[in-house]
Amino acid sequence: MLLAEFGTGQVFWSFVWFTMFFIWIWLLIIVFGDIFRSPDLGGWTKAIWTIFIILVPYLGVFVYLIARGHKMSEHAVAAAAEADTQQRAYIQSVVANSGSPTDELAKAADLKEKGLIDEAEFAAMKAKILGS
Repeated sequence: MLLAEFGTGQVFWSFVWFTMFFIWIWLLIIVFGDIFRSPDLGGWTKAIWTIFIILVPYLGVFVYLIARGHKMSEHAVAAAAEADTQQRAYIQSVVANSGSPTDELAKAADLKEKGLIDEAEFAAMKAKILGS
């Protein structure tokens, strides 16, 4: 009986309200995340913003977005730059640890000269290094 009364308009409005609720929850997560990750806010200032947003949620979030919206974008840019720096450092460390094919061939030749590997093992290593 309930499904008979639930028309297309109600389904649309349900989607709209669900979407608005999802956006509101996401906005709260973003604002609280920015409050607690801001290095330029002191502990008491963070506490005041948190209490203000909890007591008057809509007004608190909108005032925070107006008052500190520019800082939120600056924090996002700084976090992205830090992540990029860390990623580049990691990639460079991985590339530095893997030797070039010339270095690997030289190591294999050195092992062969020392008598640690025979001709067949050297040929297998050479084929593996050269990819053939």
